[in-house]
Amino acid sequence: MTMTDQFQLTDDQLAIQDMARKFTADAITPFAAEWDEQAHFPRDVIKAAAELGFAAIYVSEEAGGIGLGRLEAALIMEAMAYGCPATSAFISIHNMASWMIDRFGGDDVKARFLPDLVTMDRMASYCLTEPGSGSDAAALRTSAVLEGPGSGSGAGYYVVNGTKQFISGAGVNDVYVTMVRTGAPGPKGISCLVIEKDMPGVSFGAKEKKLGWNASPTAQVIFDNVKVPVANRVGAEGDGFRFAMAGLDGGRLNIGACSLGGAQRCLDEAVVYVKDRQQFGQPIGDFQNTQFMLADMATELEAARALLYLAAAKVSANAPDKTRFSAMAKRLATDGGSNVVNNALQLFGGYGYLKDYPIERFWRDLRVHSILEGTNQVMRMIVGRDLLRQ
Repeated sequence: MTMTDQFQLTDDQLAIQDMARKFTADAITPFAAEWDEQAHFPRDVIKAAAELGFAAIYVSEEAGGIGLGRLEAALIMEAMAYGCPATSAFISIHNMASWMIDRFGGDDVKARFLPDLVTMDRMASYCLTEPGSGSDAAALRTSAVLEGPGSGSGAGYYVVNGTKQFISGAGVNDVYVTMVRTGAPGPKGISCLVIEKDMPGVSFGAKEKKLGWNASPTAQVIFDNVKVPVANRVGAEGDGFRFAMAGLDGGRLNIGACSLGGAQRCLDEAVVYVKDRQQFGQPIGDFQNTQFMLADMATELEAARALLYLAAAKVSANAPDKTRFSAMAKRLATDGGSNVVNNALQLFGGYGYLKDYPIERFWRDLRVHSILEGTNQVMRMIVGRDLLRQ
């Protein structure tokens, strides 16, 4: 148990954390290496997480969710990532898509989609990134041209054309919360549509062959003259980019939490290993160099965890500096998490490089965390610009 577990969390939060840890220990950790090796998507396990409420962590209780805050969500993601960061991140993405519909959608779109998303009878992807617009998300080009009798409530439809890149769950998920261009270039021309897998003109690229996250399928989502009812729009035209940025605050916390969970697992594995591994007639844990490495790993992990929990509280409270703190926490947790895992692999020596041990899987899975939900270079830009505006 870490210091932040015992001295900063409420009894309710500790109970939620314990439930997530038990689920992970029973349903995720024993099987994660096989999922990675076989590139298996554990749909049944992910759906089982929904029975605990983990498919709608910060969806409102009125909409069928469990209505928790971003700190509780981070605790759940961190606990599940201890077993498999890819599976935890997949559930995080589903939560972000469901939350966006709940937070910004009208009564009709919420009533049609949320009941099945809360239970994960249908699973959701979030579609923002495109082949030509990654960090520059406001430059997205996927177009949605309004046709029919107008943009009034439930009237008409959009014809959607374009391609989304690096979409987790593409091809296996049923619902795609998609950012499209309905207006002029720039952020104010972006809107949000809920697009369904079985709509004519929706197709998917080949499954990407990735360094890590092998338990989570990734592919392009391709829209070819897809007719999407205006009733599937979330919020007003032109508000999509604002929704996307609001979603990223929570997404950054979750992916940071996934790094914390993976790094904690590798630190724990390293502590056990260095007590047992003998070199020069004694356990390598007896060497001061080993102890210094473990001390730095634990310190880096606790510092990142404390900042991430603080940022999560700020997002839940809608604090004015929530975006800056989310960016700082994401940057520190993902960079620090990868560093901890890398040092754990070093302590394992050649054995750390083998798939017989879990370290190399976490090394691969955590590497992408400093890229997605905004690269860590963009996180630095967000923090620096916010400081200069004060």
